[in-house]
Amino acid sequence: MDGTALEGLRETLRGPVITPRDPGYDEARSIYNAMIDRRPAAFAQCVDVTDVRTVLSFARDTGVELAVRGGGHSGPGLCLVDDGLVLDLSTMRAVHVDPRAGTAQVAGGAQLGDLDHAAHTFGLGVPAGIISMTGVGGLTLGGGHGYLTRKYGLTIDSLQSADVVLADGSFVTASAEEHPDLFWALRGGGGNFGVVTSFTFRLHPVDTVGVAVTVWPIDRTPEVLRWYREFLPAAPRDLYGFFTVFVIPPGPPFPEPIHGQKMCGVVWCYTGDLAGDRLEQTLTAVNEPAPSAFHFTTPMPYPGLQGMFDTLIPKGYQWYWRGDFFDTVSDASIEVHHKYGENIPTALSLMHLYPVDAAAHEVGADDTAWAYRDAVWSGVIAGIDPDPANADLIRQWSVDYWTDLHPHSMGGSYINFLGEAESADRVRSTYRGHYDRLAATKHTYDPDNFFHANQNIPPAAG
Repeated sequence: MDGTALEGLRETLRGPVITPRDPGYDEARSIYNAMIDRRPAAFAQCVDVTDVRTVLSFARDTGVELAVRGGGHSGPGLCLVDDGLVLDLSTMRAVHVDPRAGTAQVAGGAQLGDLDHAAHTFGLGVPAGIISMTGVGGLTLGGGHGYLTRKYGLTIDSLQSADVVLADGSFVTASAEEHPDLFWALRGGGGNFGVVTSFTFRLHPVDTVGVAVTVWPIDRTPEVLRWYREFLPAAPRDLYGFFTVFVIPPGPPFPEPIHGQKMCGVVWCYTGDLAGDRLEQTLTAVNEPAPSAFHFTTPMPYPGLQGMFDTLIPKGYQWYWRGDFFDTVSDASIEVHHKYGENIPTALSLMHLYPVDAAAHEVGADDTAWAYRDAVWSGVIAGIDPDPANADLIRQWSVDYWTDLHPHSMGGSYINFLGEAESADRVRSTYRGHYDRLAATKHTYDPDNFFHANQNIPPAAG
């Protein structure tokens, strides 16, 4: 990158420009997944929309490769580009809640913890994720799901508008009334269409929730999954529970005798009335498939639940993940989960099946770019470990698990669970019949594919 031009950018930008010669460079290029080790030529840390427009103009004029970083939680590391320029939104984390209107305006670099903190004081929230360090921007643009999805839908179902800087530097607001084609595409189409500097969400009532964790020995996986696949879709919308195979961590609330054991389990969130024993009454069926090895319930502020896994899996570990959608948990897929659950390679590696039914099914199949409104679960297989020496081990377990499970899936995946090495066909399968419409929208708003450091949808021919 031309040094003189870069100095010109540094002088123009209100935020800092960080290069390999600057002390903060290694921190700037560190993201949640430490398996990603890329060395951009520079980071332009934007503080406002003017900075964003300035950086985009610089990238267009110089022809430099560009990536956009929000929360830095991209599994395949698409927020970084070797030898290129990173438009970094990570300092733009403001959240403004209007409790009377029941809305939140969220800056493009905010994390879920920022949104949860600001909304919770008013007893409000948005269905979004399970880890508070996740970026609001990337999660939302991919569609977004979380503990409140069965009750309130996907994250994009609460999105009212988005402020976007386009590839040509123009600034637009996308909503149902303005640029509705772009608004449709942003709700699930990823970072293909521009830099979203602000999201406006409709908020929903949520305050203290009931949290429960139920685990069973890993050899009871078949019985538990056969029970779970029937129980949860028939349960009230106030009850959410994701299924997992994992290793019991060495700490509370788990008792010491089961620490380090491979288990299957469900993490529950209950948004109904907690008076009396309502949560326990709702979960009386947990011993039907097999006696549980451990069952724990507690009331918890919603942001506490959102941050429950933050210390267990902090930033800086090795990650490798793959995903798929499922409309059923077949007997054949249960055998796959049992096999790989018994062979989890490291203490933090896991598989989750996240429910995306109930309220998420009430939005029309073609109303947003999210193409799997008929999915019941969004699954992810994640190999995780702090030690780089285990990177190949966790990658191979994830790939083998996914390879055996994929034939029992719906064929596509939640876009945020795609790995970098996956093919263009996988991106197409994720969008089903929406792909051509997305490509046409891409042609309208980014005809030169300027934004291509993403799960890319090339623009349709003019």
